[in-house]
Amino acid sequence: MGSTLSIRLAPEDQARLDAVIQHARTNRWAERLFERDTSLWSDDAKVQATIADRLGWLDAPEHFTGQLAALEGFGEAIRVDGFTTAVVMGMGGSSLAPDVFHRVFGTADGYLDLRILDSTDPAAVAATVDDLDPLQTLWIVASKSGTTTEPLAFMADAWARVYAALERAGSDQRPGDFFAAITDPGRSRESIPHHDELREVFLNPPEIGGRYSALTYVGLVPASLIGVDLDALLASASAMLGECREPAPTDNPGLHLGLAIGSLARAGRDKLTLLADESIESFGSWLEQLLAESTGKHGAGIVPIDLEPGRSASEYGPDRAFVWIGLTGSRVPKLLDELAAAGQPVIRIEIDDPIDLAGECVRWEVATAFAGAVLGIDAFDQPNVEEAKELTRQVLAAAGHPDEPDPAAAARSAASAPTLSPATLGRDGLADALAITFRDLEPPAYVAIQAFIAPSQARDEAFARIRRTIADTRCATTAGYGPRFLHSTGQLHKGGPPTGVFLQLTSDHPTDRPIPGWPYTFGQLIDAQARGDREAIAAHDRPVAHVHLGVDADADLATLEWSLARALRR
Repeated sequence: MGSTLSIRLAPEDQARLDAVIQHARTNRWAERLFERDTSLWSDDAKVQATIADRLGWLDAPEHFTGQLAALEGFGEAIRVDGFTTAVVMGMGGSSLAPDVFHRVFGTADGYLDLRILDSTDPAAVAATVDDLDPLQTLWIVASKSGTTTEPLAFMADAWARVYAALERAGSDQRPGDFFAAITDPGRSRESIPHHDELREVFLNPPEIGGRYSALTYVGLVPASLIGVDLDALLASASAMLGECREPAPTDNPGLHLGLAIGSLARAGRDKLTLLADESIESFGSWLEQLLAESTGKHGAGIVPIDLEPGRSASEYGPDRAFVWIGLTGSRVPKLLDELAAAGQPVIRIEIDDPIDLAGECVRWEVATAFAGAVLGIDAFDQPNVEEAKELTRQVLAAAGHPDEPDPAAAARSAASAPTLSPATLGRDGLADALAITFRDLEPPAYVAIQAFIAPSQARDEAFARIRRTIADTRCATTAGYGPRFLHSTGQLHKGGPPTGVFLQLTSDHPTDRPIPGWPYTFGQLIDAQARGDREAIAAHDRPVAHVHLGVDADADLATLEWSLARALRR
């Protein structure tokens, strides 16, 4: 097992990188990371104290190697007791690593299937869980804080379904026998409903932030249930961590990469475009949230571009840098040489085996920390994440008191984008309205599709077509489903470079779904999350177009495709 790293830069970019490398060598950056020297990121004593409580990920491979026997024993007991499926109910850092592991490794013979529930759209919740036998399913609540709204809503729904199934079966088992939780000790654990009744509660070291938690219980518990070789996984991580102790920057795979992407972003090449072999391309979703949430703040940062449809080398703007991750021996895209010949920065990483994605998690965690240092950013906070959450809470509170108007909410709503309806405006009218936001696109702008609708393959394909249409502008594009992206790229959208142009999609809910014991439904929750995020973006003076898809969301999405293409041609 192992990996290789190569970096091809134009002379001016290489000169900038060489200067940063010399600075990192002279100032002992590699050594200082493992000495937990928080002055790498800030001179402020209060900020340093906060960072000091977020560096536990450096110990994760060693710490969790000592937990492997217990993890394997837990997985064996789950299989013996007849469970067939596990559902991870989490968001962002608590769900993306399990999703990547399952997409890459699948389920080994005799192990559990795995599903990820990270959408509050009522149709998405139904599609994920309603065909499951609640009593053959292990429901895993994953929340570092123990208070994350979405996982607790999912838990309330699942708890009610398990309780009803036990009643029907006349069983003397308790609902908690079918639940596990992954959280932090203390108040986080105590915040999870029924925490003393659950089959198992896995407590992570609190010094590990959510987006740095792939190789903690967050990733390892689900991996154990689908039959991933945990020994090999953590061995790969430990080997990479050892290499990242190398003092010489160009011999240190994490430091070298971090200095490269940091110096490129500082020079305006902040759209880090991710390319990968199809078998491991899901790694990009985990990497996207690590980079975006860690670096996108204070008007700067790295904008990760994941799963963007391919273009010719000439269709990319001067704000790009490229990373290709592939398996050793696989076909290297011809595009990489074309990009390098055109003067675009190209970083190439090859790994020997998919299990080495654990090593890549470590490499990119180290690289992201150092990129933050290059950019002068604290890579471990998320100062803008709470904005959308607070606005969501205000929207939900107002929904519970419709006779008590909120002047502040009305003012925010008026300042944000008007709602555009394909059914009402028609194709031409919608094109006219969209042209106001999208007609003058050019780099370094990027377009972010924010889809607060139920995911589907057909919608993925529609977003890919829209992104191909935007390619004519040479602007970068991203796409994400809400509220999932609020826990990954949401920080970047509000706090990162002020170059985002946002297309927010919402939809009707022909069949809504109550959240048992809560004062609102899943449909009301996702609508409030969309509005809260829209208002937060508008508050940062970033352009956003809000398109509401009606009862036939897919037909309206087709209209949107046509209308946006016409708007861009003007």
